[in-house]
Amino acid sequence: MSSDELPPRESMDFDVVIVGAGPSGLSAAIRLKQLDSDLSIVIVEKGSEVGAHILSGAVIDPAGLDKLVPDWRNDLDCPLKTQVKDDRFYWMTRGSAIRLPGFLMPPLMNNHHCYIGSLGNVCRWLARKAEALGIEIYPGFAATEVLYNDDGAVRGIATGDMGVARDGSRKSSYTRGMELLGKYTLFAEGARGSLSKQLNARFALDKTSEPPEFGIGFKEVWQVDPARHRNGLIQHSFGWPLNNSTGGGSFLYHYDDDRVAVGFVVHLNYDDPYLSPFDEFQQFKTHPAIRSVFEGGKRLAYGARAITEGGYQSVPRLTFPGGALIGCAAGFVNVPRIKGVHNAMGSGMLAAEHVAAALGSGRANDEIAEYENAWRGSAVGRDLFKVRNVKPLWSKFGTLAGVALGGLDMWTNTLFGFSLLGTWPHAKPDGQTLDPARAHVRIVYPKPDGKLTFDKLSSVFLSNTNHEEDQPVHLKVADMTLQKTSEHDVYAGPSSRYCPAGVYEWVEEGSTVRYQINAQNCVHCKTCDVKDPNGNITWVPPEGGGGPNYEAM
Repeated sequence: MSSDELPPRESMDFDVVIVGAGPSGLSAAIRLKQLDSDLSIVIVEKGSEVGAHILSGAVIDPAGLDKLVPDWRNDLDCPLKTQVKDDRFYWMTRGSAIRLPGFLMPPLMNNHHCYIGSLGNVCRWLARKAEALGIEIYPGFAATEVLYNDDGAVRGIATGDMGVARDGSRKSSYTRGMELLGKYTLFAEGARGSLSKQLNARFALDKTSEPPEFGIGFKEVWQVDPARHRNGLIQHSFGWPLNNSTGGGSFLYHYDDDRVAVGFVVHLNYDDPYLSPFDEFQQFKTHPAIRSVFEGGKRLAYGARAITEGGYQSVPRLTFPGGALIGCAAGFVNVPRIKGVHNAMGSGMLAAEHVAAALGSGRANDEIAEYENAWRGSAVGRDLFKVRNVKPLWSKFGTLAGVALGGLDMWTNTLFGFSLLGTWPHAKPDGQTLDPARAHVRIVYPKPDGKLTFDKLSSVFLSNTNHEEDQPVHLKVADMTLQKTSEHDVYAGPSSRYCPAGVYEWVEEGSTVRYQINAQNCVHCKTCDVKDPNGNITWVPPEGGGGPNYEAM
């Protein structure tokens, strides 16, 4: 279809357009309404409903909620009910779990004031509060294009067309996307957002920052035997099954209704192309100290998501003419704490305060530089500054020495307000860290038993992932020849292993191989967009409403 054949888009005007109904987007919208109830605000969300694409551990630091909804603890509808009662850290070897003494942990790692629950359900609860304030939320509509005015400033977004067939033709159900225009547009897409990437490139937002760093996080929710449940217990670990040169760790959170959230994070700067993060996670559950928790239990849910890990050094410039980045689109996760919700909410509220001030003075579509200038001195900036060297130290010295040095650095920042190391840079971007396959030995993982460990396809089934089958593939491979000569021939096809959903396969056909993309399986983790060794794969939004439908993740 050529552009002149397309029907014109309908458009709607708002004071503020927000892309993404996660914790940062919802917090920004609610704070804007708290400051000026007359503002018109719209949130567009690519998931089929608010919370459908939300995946987090989640042990939530309530700092953001305390500011946004001060009486949330008295709200019977708030889904956060379980406060952390027991907080443990372990170093794992193949056969043992060595508990680290609590006095060694910096105070900022303490979780006893935090709450365990489903971030998806928290977002659903916040969405109800937002709608009660008059904020419009459009779930099932993916923002696929940034719109600019004649001066090059952002003036809003366009949602994707619906009813486009795989071959690009229009089906009988075809519907043109809409233009949502705003005086300011806030991008709250989460990690590796497609529009945020475009904005970064157009405005060179990362010109003076370190490369972004990412991890892939997995999560399962289990209903366990009540006799094995310890309400309010959380534990984190590092070590086995990952080797010392591969960063990552685990979490186990006991919360409401005899449920346990178990998760595993692998830093995406690993070098072994044969490593399968999904299978490392499954293997972790077989550890003697872990498997007993799940005996007699039932796995209820599964999901996976890329996590921003660059921290303070990797945060790009947040503002540009007409808009700003907030939440994980900006990279505000505190990696050693495995927490980002409080900073996502904090950044959303901080941006909202400066946007409201600009609108109040009659401004529109200019740069909210005040937000960019304020974040480092805010609670968000202070939180990230204290832990800025932890990820670089892990990457430089390996897990065992890196964790010790990172802990020491956090102590000096806590006690003295500065680091003896200054601010360390990151190394190469994650997509450039893989070694050629000839430098490693193929890893043979145990077959899943279907009781404690599982395969990818049965796991994807639990994520309730669905896409309209007859639509353009939303995983764009720029050069198929390069994919064969490099990704396959040099790196042994790591996409079939780093993808947590079985999207990518190299299928043998006689003496040749064919790259198969099972786009319907995609859980929107965006790991392929990060880890492909040639930057040859680009994730773009599929038709709105597609992807996982997480119920309580």
